[in-house]
Order: sequence, then C-alpha cells, then structure tokens
Amino acid sequence: MHDGEAIGMLSHSVKVEAIDFSAGDIDAIVTAGGHGTVVDFNGNPALKSALETMYNSDKIVASICHGPNCLVDCMQSDGKTPLVKGKTVTGFADTEEVAVQLHSKVPFLLETKLKELGANYVKADDWNSKCCVDGKLITGQNPQSSGAVAQAVIEVLSA
Repeated sequence: MHDGEAIGMLSHSVKVEAIDFSAGDIDAIVTAGGHGTVVDFNGNPALKSALETMYNSDKIVASICHGPNCLVDCMQSDGKTPLVKGKTVTGFADTEEVAVQLHSKVPFLLETKLKELGANYVKADDWNSKCCVDGKLITGQNPQSSGAVAQAVIEVLSA
C-alpha cells in the first residue's frame, strides 16, 4: 500500500472492547474471514456485544467467508432467538472446508451450524462469489465474495 495514513491506522488498530458501539456514530461493522476466526470470534463477549448492538440498532452487520462464525453466538433483541434465525445468509461452505482438508480441525462446520440455528443458508458452487443481503445483515461465502460484500455494504449505506 502506498497510503501512509492507512498503514498507520492499520498498525494502531483499536480493540473491539474499546469502541462504544451504542453511541450511534458507527454505521457498519464488517468481519473478515480466515481460519483464525474460528478461534478468535467464538466465545468473544466483546465482539458478540458489538454485533448484537449494531444489529439491534438497525446498523449494518457484514461478514465474509469464515467471518460469520461470529454470528453463531449472537441473539436478536429478545435475547433468546439466534440472530441468524430466519435470515438468508451464507458463509464458508462445508464442501469448501472439506476441499481445504480442515473440516476435522474446525470446532464446527459453518454451513451446518448456521442451518442448525435456523438460518436459510444459501451458497454458490465452491470458490464462486455469493453474497446474501437480508436487510442490514450481509454475508459472503468465501474470499471470492469479498468484492460483492463490499459493494453490498456501500449500497445499503447509500440507501
């Protein structure tokens, strides 16, 4: 990157728990994917709180690839209903996890877990872009979906 200011900001990121998501001045939260998220996102109370606050404040919650792992702990405003229940979502497909031979290493298969939570999980063929927009919940299936998710976030922000 040739943007010194951007590199500086990336080098001095702020922990999620240090951000006041209830202040109303943040319009979107986007979580990236990668296998590290299956450890870092699950059971993370600060991230869970941030996502629930954003979603229940009618703000954009977007997630790509393995990133939707962060959604499995989240609840809707009643505190009982899984955030993804009845929502059309996507995320890293079980068949993609098998293809990369990590299906036995992750704590759960994301596609299966989202379905268990009552989500309407949809996907494209493996390694093809798929973006789902359900209100202000935006999800992408895999790395190939990153551009489509970014475009969807921009479109929802602009609406």
